[in-house]
Amino acid sequence: MDPLRPHGIRDDAAITADSAADHRQSEHQRGKQVSVGVIGVLYGLGTLLLMFSGMPIAFALGGIAVIFMLIFMPGASLDTITLNVYEEMANITLLSIPLFILKGAAIGKSRAGADLYLAIHAWMHKIPGGLGIANVFASALFAAMSGSSPATCSAIGSAGIPEMRSRGYSPRFAAGIIAAGGTLGILLPPSIVMILFAVAAEQSLGRLFLAGIGPGILLVTLFSVYAAFRYKKEYQEALDLWKDGGEKSAYLDAMELSLYDKTRLLPRVIPFVTLLIGVMVALYGGYATPSETAGLGGLLALLLIAVIYKVWRPSQLSPILTSALKESTMLMFIIGMSLLYSYVMSYLHISQSAAEAIVALSLSKWALLSVILLLVVVLGFFLPPVSIILMTAPIILPPLKAAGFDLIWFGVVMTIVMEMGLIHPPVGLNIFVIKNIAPDIPLRDIIWGVIPFVGLMVLAVLLICLFPDIATALPDAVFGATGK
Repeated sequence: MDPLRPHGIRDDAAITADSAADHRQSEHQRGKQVSVGVIGVLYGLGTLLLMFSGMPIAFALGGIAVIFMLIFMPGASLDTITLNVYEEMANITLLSIPLFILKGAAIGKSRAGADLYLAIHAWMHKIPGGLGIANVFASALFAAMSGSSPATCSAIGSAGIPEMRSRGYSPRFAAGIIAAGGTLGILLPPSIVMILFAVAAEQSLGRLFLAGIGPGILLVTLFSVYAAFRYKKEYQEALDLWKDGGEKSAYLDAMELSLYDKTRLLPRVIPFVTLLIGVMVALYGGYATPSETAGLGGLLALLLIAVIYKVWRPSQLSPILTSALKESTMLMFIIGMSLLYSYVMSYLHISQSAAEAIVALSLSKWALLSVILLLVVVLGFFLPPVSIILMTAPIILPPLKAAGFDLIWFGVVMTIVMEMGLIHPPVGLNIFVIKNIAPDIPLRDIIWGVIPFVGLMVLAVLLICLFPDIATALPDAVFGATGK
């Protein structure tokens, strides 16, 4: 070293050598990133190709994962597929999913759902739009008992749609309000989708369940206000038509119910509402784990339908158990294959590289959230919420956490956005459930009927972004405030 050179200052040759080394390392890293990027693109395109081929979602996700394991991973990794899937699914929280499904099947396959709707209808029929509002409230309560969106649509819609149409409601309005009300099944606890988000994000399930209650009430309020507004509009149109000499609509016929009519269904409904409250107290009071709560709820639901509806013979229980078994098997298989899909993404550094690329965009906090929610909306065109959560969690959660977002809050926002996917085309599951319930309603009318509710969900997301306490206040009050 030159003795006249100040200490700590290196000569030009050393600097040049280090620069060349840094350049070579940068080129190597860039080549590696391109390689991972190409693999990621191929992985995504392969997934879409298999899904658009008509292959069931579970087989598509598992199939593309196995193909990329064969090509890009050591041969020995194939020997660990079963072990990896088992270890990922051996989560005690996931055990609650089939038990909540059993609880929902017991209520949905009995008269409980229809009786719940009729009881609420009897007490709310004099309110403007009361029949539509009754459907919203019945959907919310049934969703809180079943945790399933399709089950809510089917149970409430099978009674609600014919009743609304017989009272003069347009088929478009009747179909839209049932389809939208059914989406509450994945927001209000016990939500199966939220169970999966809690597992994927490693967040408290109790906090997440509580965080869904405030937004759930917000959506029920927005849907009810729209139902009253829509009712007044259709009522006025029916009145104007009648005054002009047209046919008198059932809208214009006053409906009177006696006190007996209002109270006769309460003895059947109250036990199920008590069951709902008891399950919530057991869960949030710390008396039982989510799995224990789900098991207790399932058994009590079976006991209640046996006592109230005399559903206890094997021939009567068979549809309930068969439905619960089929739905649980399908859902758990999708979960298992989605977890394998995510494992391969992680092993090949696809998810890590995608997360790093999102961070590298240097987006502002809210721009980042907007981009991620837009991605969820697009995925909702093709995938159910279960797959969206498990596929995207490794990619989107690290940047969101780094940006300072509360993942419990984000879980609620993401759930509402995924609710939109249940009612917007081309693959809105609830749309096809409604079509199955009311096959004479054109699919076009069902789609146009749900569009206003998609707008209301967008409004709810904006309100929760502006006022995050809508989601976080209740869990913070029960469990105490926590860091983000």
